[in-house]
Amino acid sequence: MNRELTWRKSSRSGSSGGNCVELASMDEKVAVRDSKDPHGPVLFVTRAALRAAIRSAHE
Repeated sequence: MNRELTWRKSSRSGSSGGNCVELASMDEKVAVRDSKDPHGPVLFVTRAALRAAIRSAHE
């Protein structure tokens, strides 16, 4: 990755550890990572795929 991403923590993530997700906006995609492992793997998804995953989680 050639540029530094600006990560933001999910508003659903609590301050006590737990399930924490961070997102970083890119040109046409969104980067997703585990905030407890900032140097770990990053998942890159399209905005449409992320919306579909969130909708599916709410069902």
